[in-house]
Amino acid sequence: MEGRELLSKLSDSFGISGNEHNLHNILSEYFKKYTDEIKIGKLGDFTAIKRGTSNGKYKIMVQAHADEIGLIVKDIDERGFVHFTRVAGVDPKTLPAQEVIIHGKREVYGVIGAKPPHVLSAEDMKKAISMDDMVIDAGMTKEEISELVTVGDFITIKINCTKLLGDYITGKALDDRAGICSLFECAKYLQKMRHSADVYFVSSTNEETGFGGVIPPTYEINPDIAIAIDVTFGDKYASDNITSECGKGIEITVGPNIHPELSDRLRAIADENNIPYFLDVAPGHTGTDAWNIQTVREGIPTLLVSIPVKYMHTSTEVLNYKDVEKAGKLLAHFISWFEDWRDVYDA
Repeated sequence: MEGRELLSKLSDSFGISGNEHNLHNILSEYFKKYTDEIKIGKLGDFTAIKRGTSNGKYKIMVQAHADEIGLIVKDIDERGFVHFTRVAGVDPKTLPAQEVIIHGKREVYGVIGAKPPHVLSAEDMKKAISMDDMVIDAGMTKEEISELVTVGDFITIKINCTKLLGDYITGKALDDRAGICSLFECAKYLQKMRHSADVYFVSSTNEETGFGGVIPPTYEINPDIAIAIDVTFGDKYASDNITSECGKGIEITVGPNIHPELSDRLRAIADENNIPYFLDVAPGHTGTDAWNIQTVREGIPTLLVSIPVKYMHTSTEVLNYKDVEKAGKLLAHFISWFEDWRDVYDA
């Protein structure tokens, strides 16, 4: 249950790109039980280190990004309405009528309003609503709200992580705080497993903005192997191109961003331990931190494991927590398998 509690706390927390430091206390509370050392990077990245038996000779980095998409204040008009724009991949269609929190001098609650359908022309009704036509109404005058909110303040959707039936969970920012929880599950599994390499559990920054926040901790750690954990599309009904499905396993990626021998071994370990998985073919950019990790320093052999999530980049993402546990189990067995580089090519 620890992992599910962690996911709920992380999902409910404010951590839009550039604000990942808000998660540090929660991460420390959970990871310190199962690791030996914690480090905080200058950009807000968080690393928990679990020592192996090789006396630091080998290092494996497992990584997930902490940042979430969101909104940012760009203006306050004469009526006290807050105008905003998006940080990273927010879909404007999902915003009208949402409750929000403006993270100003204190938390300010509001709702996103738009023109009601009664006053729209037939032509306007056919168009997708623009973010320029939306405002946040906090029920204040310009003078009142200006004392609490300023241009550049961040805005999150006001919603709580909620348990659905069975092992399903819904909430915001499951992309990629589910990945962080898989790192936590891995750390728990490793308590009962021998591992040669030191393991670096990295919660990184600024993935959603594409700014490469994973690069500084990767450069500092300089791991022998890195495994990025992110989410993938888990709603098969949405597109014929989606092959993964929530509750039925994780996704392992193959392609030029992925080390071929390590990928073969990862899949073999999944088969040996009855961990179901889907295979994702990425012929180019994987759209994840694995892309940035691969070319740090002299190059880092990289893998990518993904957790299926439905309704990605909305405030009601859905996953099956069993998939998070499966990802953590696979990571732990892979880390336990690795002794030294001879294992990679002799396997």
